[in-house]
Amino acid sequence: MQVYNGLGRRKSAIARVYLREGKGNITINGRDLKDYFSSELLHYVVKQPLLAINAEESFDIKVNLDGGGVTGQAEALRLGIARALVKYNEENRAVMRANGFLTRDPREVERKKPGRPKARKRFQFSKR
Repeated sequence: MQVYNGLGRRKSAIARVYLREGKGNITINGRDLKDYFSSELLHYVVKQPLLAINAEESFDIKVNLDGGGVTGQAEALRLGIARALVKYNEENRAVMRANGFLTRDPREVERKKPGRPKARKRFQFSKR
C-alpha cells in the first residue's frame, strides 16, 4: 500500500505526516486524535483539509508531532496533511490553495535582545 508523506511546521512545532488509504483513523505519537487534542476546535483545525475534499473517512493518518504548543502543533498538522493530500492527488492542490492550507505561516518568536527584559520591552526610563 502506498504511503504519502507531508511535513508541516508552525512556530516551533513540526509534524511529520504519513497518509495512506484506510478508515479515517488519525494517530498522533501513538495516541488517538481525541486523546491527544482535548479541544473540539483543534479537532476541526486538524481535519479541515480532509473536510475540504470530503475524504474524512478515506485515509488513515499516522503523525509524529514534536515541539511547540497545542495550537502550533494542530496548525502544523493541518499543513502536513494538506501537503500529503496534494502528493496523493495533484488535483487537490487547487482546493487546498483556495482554502489557504498550503501556505506556511512564517511568524516565529522574536529573539530576546541583550540588555532588555524581552524582545522589545525596555526597562523603565528614569529622567532623574
